[in-house]
Amino acid sequence: MERNPPMETVVIVGTGCAGLTAAIYAARANLTPLILEGREPGGQLTTTTLVENFPGFPDGVDGPQLIMNMHKQAEKFGARFRYAELEEFEPAKRHHRLKIDGEWIEARSVIIASGASAKWLGLENEKKLKGHGLTSCATCDGAFYRNVPVCVVGGGDTACEEAVFLTKFASIVYLIHRRDTLRATPIMADRALQNPKIKPIWNTAITEYKTDAAGEVGAVSLKNLETGEIGSLGVKCVFIAIGHTPNTTPFRDKLEMDANGYLIHQHGSRTNVPGVFAAGDVVDPHYRQAITAAGQGCMAAMDAERYLTDQEGD
Repeated sequence: MERNPPMETVVIVGTGCAGLTAAIYAARANLTPLILEGREPGGQLTTTTLVENFPGFPDGVDGPQLIMNMHKQAEKFGARFRYAELEEFEPAKRHHRLKIDGEWIEARSVIIASGASAKWLGLENEKKLKGHGLTSCATCDGAFYRNVPVCVVGGGDTACEEAVFLTKFASIVYLIHRRDTLRATPIMADRALQNPKIKPIWNTAITEYKTDAAGEVGAVSLKNLETGEIGSLGVKCVFIAIGHTPNTTPFRDKLEMDANGYLIHQHGSRTNVPGVFAAGDVVDPHYRQAITAAGQGCMAAMDAERYLTDQEGD
């Protein structure tokens, strides 16, 4: 005879800023949430060495330390953590089913804060160089590269926006694109190409990151995809802007998403399934900041608490 699966009040998927903030709020509401750490515990903030734009830290804060502090804060109020990945998800009218490491559990409410993973080039030493002259967030790291040359890889709106933003700091911004025209909307492409500090490099791909004596990025090797010509470009930081992939695989065909796989939320953090909420980069392709993710995590926990209260009253 099959045993009934364990029943949870709140399951939170993900431990970035959104998931951990949701955990803090849910735990303080005595909901004893279960948080699934997933494949990338701590999310993208763990790859950032110094965070200078999170309120309350005038001297900045180490990204992994900020995540650890949030983790401890959630635990202090009774949140429980499990190093496990969500494999399958089955929504229902009341009790949602989640398969975790081969085991099914049920939850009265679910907060999805599984984030979005930046796309990278897949080159050697890429993982090691993240935060050391290689990043996917100009807003996060642009101010560290004042009066030095940098490059942006990509050809869409995000790449153009990041390149324009970086002109506030860098001496020159090389915009490296595999094609001879940008994929960005005309207004964004014009804004980037008309900026005197942005120099496009067409039909080109980076083939290698070169480090300086300190182990930081100091240059990149380039290959012209039309001529095959190999060259080198001195830059102090490479900003990868070729897109993000929302971590929503278990929710496909179960929850409403946009064409790129981001969850659609409405009336705060609610998805189209009652009792299922979403927060952070998994719903946000535009801002992708620690502080916006934290705010959305707060909203999701408060929405979940109100939902559970309403269910008890039924």
